[in-house]
Amino acid sequence: MQTLETYSILTIGYEGRTANELLSELAQAHVTALVDVRLTPLSRKPGLSKRHLANQLEQANIWYLHMPALGNPRDNRDAFRQGVAQSRTRFRDLLQRPDAQEALGKLWSVVYKQRVALLCFEQDATTCHRFIVSEALLGIDPALAVEHL
Repeated sequence: MQTLETYSILTIGYEGRTANELLSELAQAHVTALVDVRLTPLSRKPGLSKRHLANQLEQANIWYLHMPALGNPRDNRDAFRQGVAQSRTRFRDLLQRPDAQEALGKLWSVVYKQRVALLCFEQDATTCHRFIVSEALLGIDPALAVEHL
């Protein structure tokens, strides 16, 4: 369990990284649980689709959890990356759905017990919905430290 001094969550995007580079960075950051917030956990990059990634993480003693309820719909992604305010508002609204609220509660309980990193594609967290997911967690506890790798 994290102590109050180290109560934090990390976020990471795999854009520009290989699966091995991602795993290395997670290990260096002492991550014990990776929460995949991609709606559909598929990737054209080798080793970064759900099944293969989960297997690699298991070998590295990192727990894998996919939370599709915290994913950004495909038709909202391009505008989100471009910083369009409506796309961000839409995603914040989606986080108010019962399934997303339940997922946020479950994520919060994992953050309390593990060193968690949220995973999505974009390297720059500010162009990715995981930034808003981390903001939602800050809404639950403003003392939470968030670090974007």
